[in-house]
Parts: sequence; C-alpha cells; structure tokens
Amino acid sequence: MIGGMKRIAFILLLAGAMPAAHAQDAASLQKRIEGQLGVASPGTRFGVVVTDPDGREIIAINPEGRFIPASNTKIVTTAAAFMALGGLDQPDVDGGTRVRITRDAKRKRHVVIEGRGDARLSSAPDCVADCLAMLADAVAAATRKVYDVVGDDTRFADQRWSPGMSWNNIPGKSGTAASALSIDDNAITMTVTPGAEGTKPTVSLPAYYSIDNRAVTGAAGSASTLAFDRAPNGFVISVTGSIAAGASPETLVLSVDDPAYYAAWLMRAMLVAHGVKVKGQVSARHRPADMPAAPASQTPALAALTPPPLSEDLTIINKTSQNLHAELILRRLGSPTATGSIADGLSVVRTMFDRAGVNPRHYAFSDGSGMSTYNRIAPRAMVTLLRWIAAQPWGARWRATLPVGGEGMLARRYAGTALAGRIFAKTGTLNATSALSGYLIARSGRTLTFSTFANDVPDGDNAARAVDAALIAIADAN
Repeated sequence: MIGGMKRIAFILLLAGAMPAAHAQDAASLQKRIEGQLGVASPGTRFGVVVTDPDGREIIAINPEGRFIPASNTKIVTTAAAFMALGGLDQPDVDGGTRVRITRDAKRKRHVVIEGRGDARLSSAPDCVADCLAMLADAVAAATRKVYDVVGDDTRFADQRWSPGMSWNNIPGKSGTAASALSIDDNAITMTVTPGAEGTKPTVSLPAYYSIDNRAVTGAAGSASTLAFDRAPNGFVISVTGSIAAGASPETLVLSVDDPAYYAAWLMRAMLVAHGVKVKGQVSARHRPADMPAAPASQTPALAALTPPPLSEDLTIINKTSQNLHAELILRRLGSPTATGSIADGLSVVRTMFDRAGVNPRHYAFSDGSGMSTYNRIAPRAMVTLLRWIAAQPWGARWRATLPVGGEGMLARRYAGTALAGRIFAKTGTLNATSALSGYLIARSGRTLTFSTFANDVPDGDNAARAVDAALIAIADAN
C-alpha cells in the first residue's frame, strides 16, 4: 500500500532531515507521484525510492517490498565484477579460448577447443579479433589430419540455464544457454524469404538445425505473423505463421542449447575448409555442477586467443542488456578458485551486498541476467547498493556503462525531455515486469539516486510511461 502524508512527514522529522515546510513539500510531491503512477492499469504493483545526494529519501513508495527486477539484475552482476575482478581494462588473457591437439592411446590426434568464459568469440567471416578462424589456422598449420573435434566447457559447471528462467524463452536469443565455450552469442540467424502468395516461404539457416516449415506466404501488404519453436535440446525448428508476398526477408534469431558442441561443429567445418581431413566425430565435454574443476591439461595449448578487456563487455551488458554475457560474468565471479557455478558467483554478489550494508532479507538472486523470475529486490536495497557503488573508486567507470537518457535503450523514453542526457539508468523488462534504476540529474543540478519497479503489469499496459512521467516530475521538483 502506498504510504500517506503522515508517514512521510514522520520519517523526515525523525531523521531531522529538513524543516517542516520542506517536509510538507516532500509529502505533497509524494502524493503527486502516487497520482501519476495511479494512471497505470489496476493491479500494477509499484515500488519507488528516490534519494538526494545526502541519502535522504525524497520518494518512498513500498520501499521494502520485494520486486522482480528483470534486467536490473545486471546492475548487480556488473558491479560485482568491478568489485571482484582485477585487470578489467587489460586484455582478457585469462578468458581467452584455447585449442590443443591431444593424442589418445592409439596416437590419434584430436582437436580440443577449450572455453574459458570469453563471451565474444566469433566465427563471422569478417572477424578481425577473437576469431575461431585463428584457432583453425593454427591447427591447419600443425597437421593435415585429425580425428575427433571436441568442445570443452568444463571450466564452468554445466548449468546452462539458471533456476527460474521460463522454458518458453529457451528457443530465442534471450534464453540461449550459458557455457564457458560460447561463440557468436550462442545464437544462429534464420532468414525467411516470401514466395508467391499461398506458397511456403524459403527458410535458410546453417545446417546445424533442420527445418519443419509450416509457414505460408500471405497476401501482399498483410501483417507478418512468423513464429518459431524448438524443443529444449532439440535440433528441429518449427516455423509457423505467415509473411507477406513481396515483403523484405525477415530475420529471426535462434538459440543454441549446447554451445560447446556448436563451437566444435563450427571448428570442424573450418578445418575441412582449410584442407584438414577430419575422420572422427564432433563432441562436447561438460562438467556436472557437483564435480570440482579438473586439473589443468598437461598438453600445451597450440594457440590461445586474447579477447578485448572485460570492461568493454561490461559496457555491452548494461548498454544493450546482453543476457548471455551477464550470465558468463556471474560464472567468472566463481572461477577459477571455485567451481565456476551460479552458486559461487552469487556468493560474491552476497559479499558485495554485505559491504554495501543491504539487509539480506531485501534481496534474493538466482542468476546474473535477470531472466529468472525467482530474483527479488526491494527498491530501498537497490538504491543503497547504487549509492555504495557511486562511492567506490570504480564507481564512475561503472556508471559510464549505463544507458543514457535519449540514447540507445533510453532513446525513445527520454529523447526530447528534460532528462535527455541527464538520466543514467538500467532498464528491465520481463513478463509483467518493468524496472528502471540508476541516477538522474535534477533541475537543481544535484544527482539523485533512484530505483523503480512495476510488477504484475496487466497485458497491454505500459507502466514504463507512468514511471517516466514520475521521474521527470521528481527531477523538475528538485
């Protein structure tokens, strides 16, 4: 329930925060903000906390309610990386993918690609850095015949999806599996090209998947209703719906459930293209979550890639809300001294919250990206964390990773408003959930810290619009 004027005045007087007249102004502003949020559909549950530079709460609406944070979870994950991981501005030597040539008892050569948590390995033809082709070149220079090609992701525990992620998200790019050996964002692009009206469109994608094409080409000018589905760990893509005759080809992005296997599959194709004879099979090597990491291989790496600094990836995570990269960072937090598991990463997250002085009852996390519906946090807890982040030596660098009002993910929400270029915040969108937390520069020039959550949002409602209007009003009043 939204608190009334008496409660707000009581809190402010207890804190000795401001004169009574200012307390009345604050209570009046709170009432106005409550009214603006009230335009959202009935049933929407809001939580809002806004503090001034001294930490005084200007607005407090359900401040200790526990909300699903969606991609506001990435605030937590990236901040934990800044706190716990060293050398963020240096090339990511530790995370680089490696390739080895091993021999079995029969002296057969096998190619092993070893993933170490890099999120940016690429197989693109125009790749110039962090490229799988560079590893294929090294193998081709060393031998002209190999047997098996193995993708090894045992540096991390085999936990490809976090608890609480909805199964229906798995086929698409938002729910792709996490693996220490990841490539091309663990996604495959499918192109659908219309044919003549009433015929099936042409569906093209790499041979990794097969197609069950049930789609049709609709009348010219009709709306596209294309959709696809795939069973978890399945290799058949079912394409349904329609695409208009004469329309431009439509691109759909599919997820990969076994990235280590997919990376080995791509490597095999590259080796064959290089003239290397591959006589064996493609396979993947995983490590169950209850098993410790294996000792380092005694076979020297034939070649190793050096990805760009992790700071660049942390920026990608927050600026574009990249789920897979966030999940890999969470596992990096728990590696290599621990098992590279979700639990180990979340242990580091709890340490951060303890340092920030956040009540452990006010948060719970099950993943690093926010795709889990098990995640919870109170707006007061998020603001406490954000204020702690701002006080850290790395706080300004972390804030620079956030979307900016009027740009990127916040372009449509704040372009042309008083907060264009003056709000720095992470978005969050999930089923019936909208979130926005970060910092804004008020009309006075003071920086306010805020956290807003809308849960249980009815279908078709735009709770974000009400939140944006409320934040603009708060900035104008301060």
